[in-house]
Amino acid sequence: MKKVLLGLVGVVGLVVVGVIGAAVMKPDHLHVERQATFAAAPADVVPYTADLKLWAEWNPWKEYDPRMETTYSEVTSGPGAWYSWKGNDQVGKGKMTVLTVAEDKVTHDLEFFEPWQSKATITFAFTPEGDNTRVTWAMDEDQKFGAKVAGLFMDMDAMLGGDFEKGLTKLKPLAEGAAQTRKDGEAAAAAAAAASAAAVPVDGAAPVEGAVAPAPL
Repeated sequence: MKKVLLGLVGVVGLVVVGVIGAAVMKPDHLHVERQATFAAAPADVVPYTADLKLWAEWNPWKEYDPRMETTYSEVTSGPGAWYSWKGNDQVGKGKMTVLTVAEDKVTHDLEFFEPWQSKATITFAFTPEGDNTRVTWAMDEDQKFGAKVAGLFMDMDAMLGGDFEKGLTKLKPLAEGAAQTRKDGEAAAAAAAAASAAAVPVDGAAPVEGAVAPAPL
């Protein structure tokens, strides 16, 4: 019996050593990204990443906990805006803060407090492609030892990447709807300008009400 127990201890020890060794060998940095192309301009997409109330309209993690509690900063858009959440084990507890907003990129600071602690940078990059925009959603995180161990048993790229894909799928109709609304507004403004121009005489003088044309000589 003693030999059996010693054998089990030895096996467990080897497993532990193997896990530690494998974890140490994993990269110190985690990068996950996904892309999608929208029939919209970057300006149509940026607000949905820079305004956290608009972000909530396509947040892919909301479906994991519909009762998730959220709190917003007084100003919800632009650098410094933040929102925090608290929910079930699937969404945990955390905070996201807008860091920078530009025409071609928006960045966020992402913090998780529960069920584990981590900090990452979220980047949304917008690349024009003709009349379309390629949107790249990426996450970068420096991995501590615990995260490396967890990474041995979970494919973080597949797990987080799948959520990114869901989010981009939800964002697409919102951005393209905003683009169509913008185009309709531009077309209406152009039509109104053309109609206004057509109402003015060629010589630029406005017609005088009640004016009588001179009699022929």
